[in-house]
Amino acid sequence: MKKHKIIFKKTDNRDDFKVCARMMSETDPWITLGMGYEQCLGAFEGPFRDVHIVTVDGTIAGFAVLQLYGSFSGYIQTICVSEEYRGQGLGTTLLRYCEEIILKVSPNIFICVSSFNTRAKKLYCDFGFNPVGELDNFIKEGFSELLLRKTVGPRIGYHGP
Repeated sequence: MKKHKIIFKKTDNRDDFKVCARMMSETDPWITLGMGYEQCLGAFEGPFRDVHIVTVDGTIAGFAVLQLYGSFSGYIQTICVSEEYRGQGLGTTLLRYCEEIILKVSPNIFICVSSFNTRAKKLYCDFGFNPVGELDNFIKEGFSELLLRKTVGPRIGYHGP
């Protein structure tokens, strides 16, 4: 990536959520899955969700919705990089940021990727995720979500880095 001011931060700002939901609804895989703006906005609601944005020169360029607590802690529920910033290493940088946060509470990092989303699958596998399952017709009829896991060890006895 060229020399830019990149900032990561946790947010609970509804205006940030709206920007992120618009980003989602205007890109794949959400377009292919038929998820509009209102459905994408719903990704930011509910308990146990931490939203983190990445800004590049003051503009939201990507985000991640993390589930750090509860029975499925360590789950990257949603991750998105704006089309404008894809292919420049920002996705890998955002994954590293998520990993750093998650490893404080869980030895396991989980993420789902749509079966047709080959570019994201490659990114996640290159980052060290391994497939652990397939969820047929999980979001939309005719499509599968692949559950991936990256681990540094078992949950019992884990005390973080």
